[in-house]
Amino acid sequence: MNIRQLMLDVDKALDHPSILEIAEAIESQNGVEGVCIVVSEVDIETVGMEITIEGQMMNCEEIVTVIEKTGAVVHSLDQVLTGKRMINPAKRMR
Repeated sequence: MNIRQLMLDVDKALDHPSILEIAEAIESQNGVEGVCIVVSEVDIETVGMEITIEGQMMNCEEIVTVIEKTGAVVHSLDQVLTGKRMINPAKRMR
């Protein structure tokens, strides 16, 4: 399957790892062409993030594993785009 985009809900501890470390770990994976990490929530001990990853022929399981090896926790896979071309979810919802 040609996975072209993933959107993940991820939490990390407040102090470690940094979002730069997480981005670097994801970017090192085969097929990954771009990573966007947006902090969505901060509380006393954790930081919630929405991570969007784009590329070609990405391996979702390997990406989740490399994120968790940094010390972050993947809560859910919220969106996946596959196939020969990208579909804009906002257009699909109309």
